[in-house]
Amino acid sequence: MKASETKLQKILEGTQQYLVPLFQRPYSWEKQQWENLWNDLIDLTEQETITPHFMGSIVTLQTISVPEGVSKYLLIDGQQRLTTILILLAVVRDRAKQQKETNKLAEQINNTILINPYETGLELYKLQPTQADRWSFHHIIDHGSLNSETSLINECYRFFDKKISQKNIELSLIKTAIISGFSLVSILLDKDENPHLVFESLNAKGKPLSQADLIRNYFFMKINEEEQQKNYAKYWEPMQAALGDNLTEFIRHYLMKYGREVKNDQVYLTLKDRVNVKNALESLEDLAKFADYYNKLINPSQETNKSINSLLMRIKRLELTTVYPFLLNCYDDYSEGKFSIDEFVEVLKILENFIIRRFVCNLPTNSLNKMFPSLYSQIRQKIDQNFMVGLKETLSSKNYPKDEKFKSMLKEVELYGVKKSEKARLILESIEQSFGHKEGVSFNNLSIEHIMPQKLNKDWEKSLGEDWEITHELLLHTLGNLTLTGYNPELSNHRFPKKREILLESHLELNQYFQEKTTWNREDIEQRSEDLAEICLKIWPYFGEGSGQEKVEGIVRGTKPKFLFVNSKKYTVKTWRDVLETTLNIVADLDQDKFQKLVQDYPRFVNWNDQNLRDSRQLENGAFIEVNLSAEDINSFCLKVIERVGLSSEDWQVETFLR
Repeated sequence: MKASETKLQKILEGTQQYLVPLFQRPYSWEKQQWENLWNDLIDLTEQETITPHFMGSIVTLQTISVPEGVSKYLLIDGQQRLTTILILLAVVRDRAKQQKETNKLAEQINNTILINPYETGLELYKLQPTQADRWSFHHIIDHGSLNSETSLINECYRFFDKKISQKNIELSLIKTAIISGFSLVSILLDKDENPHLVFESLNAKGKPLSQADLIRNYFFMKINEEEQQKNYAKYWEPMQAALGDNLTEFIRHYLMKYGREVKNDQVYLTLKDRVNVKNALESLEDLAKFADYYNKLINPSQETNKSINSLLMRIKRLELTTVYPFLLNCYDDYSEGKFSIDEFVEVLKILENFIIRRFVCNLPTNSLNKMFPSLYSQIRQKIDQNFMVGLKETLSSKNYPKDEKFKSMLKEVELYGVKKSEKARLILESIEQSFGHKEGVSFNNLSIEHIMPQKLNKDWEKSLGEDWEITHELLLHTLGNLTLTGYNPELSNHRFPKKREILLESHLELNQYFQEKTTWNREDIEQRSEDLAEICLKIWPYFGEGSGQEKVEGIVRGTKPKFLFVNSKKYTVKTWRDVLETTLNIVADLDQDKFQKLVQDYPRFVNWNDQNLRDSRQLENGAFIEVNLSAEDINSFCLKVIERVGLSSEDWQVETFLR
């Protein structure tokens, strides 16, 4: 077996052919994998100097050795990415054909990458897919068009054709980025190795060769052969056993602790740049030391100090792993005695505060990927500054929400839903703990309960009043309507008096709130949101300069909109109804599937039928929206909409002026 790092150019150019063996599955990549590849490609095209993107490995076995003609290789592993790349290049070729000035580029792609121009028959094609995919693939290569079949090969072509049409990028730049920017490890098997067995071992349990596997091999190629077994048992084996499938991600975060972002496809190449024969063993020792810290970040029960253990568990529940590179450095300081227990606890509390406030305010996390790797060194460089002071000062300058914004969003945001419920539990548990119980409260058997139930019966509709649908759709998952209980099945969708009776049997202070309540309607939910939000301000107090009480944008009462900004594009609006209409038109154009989900979840606000709407406007896609709404309700609904389609509160802004 011979392994070497190479660019796609070397794999694709030349007179050769890759044959996908019969034991391989047909082409199976779908939209998510195509999207990931496209995003990597865009990253490459936007760089001033192209730095390699690591794609993984490709495993081949030469089948026929000829002095002239086509060199043929069985493609044991890597057929999915190679097939996708060739389809993408075919799209580039076909678009280049449409313009006179890029005809030469089209010929170059075709004759040097897609086909063997001086061959005939099946040897014409650089790649020979499985029988199931062959016709569709050949049709694209031969004709630059799709056949009549419904296949993932054809869907892949359509996907990239649409992406290129939407993005104004030079076709030559796309081609260069693909063949010169994508890097991989080429593994050439010896002739006596059984390709079927190799394929089975590489794809055990459906897992391809990971970057951690490549890194392991690289380390032990650099370590003296006589020392390999001892050091493997001492360092690598315990890391592998402790971290398992998290090993590659740990190495990525470990590399990021040095100060710069490392993308998923750059782990192997980045480590390779740091490790050589002289420092290989020292680097492996250091990696193993930090692996122990990382194991405590992802398995807080491994940490023996109860205070640190508890806070690590809370940070884990917040699911923001971008803080891990920073925390690895802090953990090392704590382990080496540079931080006391109290100081490390303070670091963890500051991070939790920052994460919670940004989560509630729906601020994007992608910018944090670049911030957290360099955060530690930024603070340490200011040698005359206390670390905690430096941490607060730096984080408060990174779009850290002030009190009014935090409180406003606590009352508006949907806290219950996919990827959110665990954070909602943490917020509710924190509120309960804030009441200062003499004995610790166990939350193990408690679950989130909607006081106004998720499915309304006639009694609930009547008790909520005339606008029960609007109340239900706007306030169902908000803080004021959520609590913790061990009686979830018993509560069901009973009327409020019955629910109140059951909730008051609870020992939780959260549920003693209902002692004085006889109704549960919109005003009650909004008042409880207000009360709980005030408690949250004390649990996660503002740590930036000033009191945090300064006025913030986003308060709509008594205002008139002037401009709407969505994804940095500016739209002129005159009324809040215009804001709603424009927002929904944009969302429908962005993602039709998510728009349809909005229709299902908010039928009183957006519907394909206007019969149940009091006053409607029709959107560009034919759907109708309710416009007989207050400015506050429109703002609240729009905030929910943009979050549902994956936009942040930074992506959607309304510029207003006072009436």
